[in-house]
Amino acid sequence: MARQIVRQHELPSDTPKAAIYARVSTLSGQNPDVQTREIEEYCQRCGFEIFSVYVDKGVSGKKYSRPQLNRMMEDAHQRRFDVVVVARFDRFARSVSHLLRALETFNALGVQFVSLAEQVDTSTPTGRMIFTVLGAVSELERNLIVERVHSGLRHARAKGKRLG
Repeated sequence: MARQIVRQHELPSDTPKAAIYARVSTLSGQNPDVQTREIEEYCQRCGFEIFSVYVDKGVSGKKYSRPQLNRMMEDAHQRRFDVVVVARFDRFARSVSHLLRALETFNALGVQFVSLAEQVDTSTPTGRMIFTVLGAVSELERNLIVERVHSGLRHARAKGKRLG
């Protein structure tokens, strides 16, 4: 399915414009189209015009600076869209502080944030509270994975296994 990228000057003023953001951590085995297809369908159901699709490939969610995320944030500051839509919180950011900073920026700019998996719309107080709680859970999940990997490595070393 071909994406239609609609520029701001081509849109009627009353049509909400959406920015789609997707990210995959590795270049092999992960396809961002899985995320973007679902988000595009959501935007269509909501009557959003897609301003742009921003996809970071092979970039960790731990990094605050990512090429396409940076470009999206620049466009947000120029108020080129009204809503950011992501498939899941962890595709946007892995730390609560990064999520909250971005949310504060979006709020100041009048940009809504929607996460499909968590069904959160940050235009409401409840949505903002859920965003904070789920962001903390996402960060905890990542930290637990790191802890398990390190524990497995220590266990392998203790058994005399040589690691790359």
